Amino acid sequence: MRRGTVCRSRQCRPDAGYRPVGADRRWSACHDARVLRPFAAYLRVYEPLAALGDPPGQRLVEAVSAAALRRAGIGWREQHLWLKSQAARPPRLLPAELTDGRAAPGLETDVLVLDPAEVPAGHPGDGPFVCPLEMRARSASALATFLTEAPPAMKNVVLEAGGVTPDRARARTKAALADLTTPAAHTLTTTWTVPLPWFVLIDPNERKLVLGSGPDDPLREASWRTSMSEAVRRASEASELVESTFGESGPGRVLARTRHWLDGFDPDSVVELDYGGLVQLFADPILDADTTAEEVHDILDALRSGNVEELGELFSELREFWGDVAGREHAN
Repeated sequence: MRRGTVCRSRQCRPDAGYRPVGADRRWSACHDARVLRPFAAYLRVYEPLAALGDPPGQRLVEAVSAAALRRAGIGWREQHLWLKSQAARPPRLLPAELTDGRAAPGLETDVLVLDPAEVPAGHPGDGPFVCPLEMRARSASALATFLTEAPPAMKNVVLEAGGVTPDRARARTKAALADLTTPAAHTLTTTWTVPLPWFVLIDPNERKLVLGSGPDDPLREASWRTSMSEAVRRASEASELVESTFGESGPGRVLARTRHWLDGFDPDSVVELDYGGLVQLFADPILDADTTAEEVHDILDALRSGNVEELGELFSELREFWGDVAGREHAN
């Protein structure tokens, strides 16, 4: 397998970095520092536990209490679930599901729990705050988009390889999406970059930065958290400002969709922007000096004041910085 997919010496499990619920072993990453996290970034919503059921299911309550899934292990866990679904015989259409298409037991136990100490200061809600992984439903959403938008030839090849008909695939995706307890999944994901409109939601001064021992450290992190009310307020104000200047295309459309996505969750939730595995792409000085969040908010200020010169300069700098990051995908 490719370097970065599994331990090079095959001494560690594919899901190194993940401790199953009920296990008594401590969490640890693979001993091989060259095993990379997927280069994915995340925008997450953590809802109060009470919002996930009335009352929440016992398995969910136990999973939240165990808090087994760590933020650093999210990418590995998602990768493991996908690889497991493809290695199964017959292959699963979606990860985290059984042969007959029913959800695997991990549906209720794959949850990320926000430590109370990491909740933004002054947040009014009571914890614990929970972000379900929802890997099956998220994959179903992506598959539904593919079935709608992919060229017929490509769609037919993929479905034939999976041994399913278009109607069967649509039925399975519909069933998987019914797993969601909210109108949409709790996580948005991108690879090799972070959409600039996401930075609108957070306060640049609330960054959590953990450099650790370097890019290979599994605890390395760059993230921001804010209350749902503040995220919605910022998204609404920015959306109105951007649409009045550039129209409803481009950043305005992304902001509008993000704002609509946020509306589907409990108002006492917490919103998190997490660089995820992208932190592996930056040397310590570059990650420490990253001012993308500040620059995005400076762009909004420039729009308000009509400072076209500053606006162009900021856009140019951000395009160059994130363009270099995204360009590494082609070298991999």
